[in-house]
Amino acid sequence: MTEPVLTIVIPCYNEEEVLPKTIRQLRELREQLIAERLISNKSTLLFIDDGSRDATWTMIYKASLRYSEVKGVKLARNAGHQNALLAGLFSAKTRSDCIVSIDADLQDDVSVIREFVKKFHEGYEIVYGVRNKRDADTFFKRHTAQGFYKLMKAMGAQLVYNHADYRLMSRRAVEELERFEEANLFLRGIVPLLGFRSTTVSYDRKERLAGETKYPLKKMIAFALDGITSFSITPIRLISLVGFVSFFISIFFGAYFLFLKFTGHTQTGWTSLITSIWLLGGLQLIAFGLIGEYIGKIYKETKRRPRYIIDLDLFNLPMPGSFFGEEVKMTDQKKRV
Repeated sequence: MTEPVLTIVIPCYNEEEVLPKTIRQLRELREQLIAERLISNKSTLLFIDDGSRDATWTMIYKASLRYSEVKGVKLARNAGHQNALLAGLFSAKTRSDCIVSIDADLQDDVSVIREFVKKFHEGYEIVYGVRNKRDADTFFKRHTAQGFYKLMKAMGAQLVYNHADYRLMSRRAVEELERFEEANLFLRGIVPLLGFRSTTVSYDRKERLAGETKYPLKKMIAFALDGITSFSITPIRLISLVGFVSFFISIFFGAYFLFLKFTGHTQTGWTSLITSIWLLGGLQLIAFGLIGEYIGKIYKETKRRPRYIIDLDLFNLPMPGSFFGEEVKMTDQKKRV
């Protein structure tokens, strides 16, 4: 079997502190896989700069000039981790047999890519990296993440438990993924829907080597809410259920208070009245907010705006150095003539 061309896609946002180590480790891994005849020597590392405000792009560009296997794509503005990942996948698919996506922080064990590729040789088109445990996460993040997976499963989403965005996909799988044109694309839920032959590889997640996490509490909540509302209408149905339950409870209490009135046991008071008003008012506001979330997603879908805009693509275009090299070569030839 001919060695497949592998592209490792690495989304980056303000990763200047960890990027040199990431480049070094991934280059070393690439050389090992080539020596083991698992991948082709045409395999590359593709770094996606998601509108970083530090020196991330400068470092990617310099590395691409120094190492032919390092490529870069610069987005015009910050599009978010998921969109940056999509930009890398779709840019790499035309020149790759398989694509691995991994974060730049090196918390995911890069050596597991070897197992990914071996599974690809066995005929699997999607290989999920699944964490054995979440000891590297804080207590709060660990339990909220586990709760999120359980909630999504209860709502009918086919998520791979304890899997983030560390996976291998064949070119055919990425081509089919590109057919999903919705703006609110929840990758962890969409990829299992492709239906291709898939498997999992377990690994231990490490501590972040440098820099700060790009998923603070605010982004984690937004990501979870986006995943739930993008992939399930169960919350809307729950609103209807709460409405019916409230209606029947109100009928019961209405009959009870009428009974008290006719038997002369009523007492003047505001506590029950104010409590019921606040309860129903709060439920209504929550319902309006949730419905508004769905309407907002419909609004985004109807506008059909691009998920990302590429500023510079060093993967599918020749490097400036090649032009300079041709000019130097032509100048030397003229001098010899």
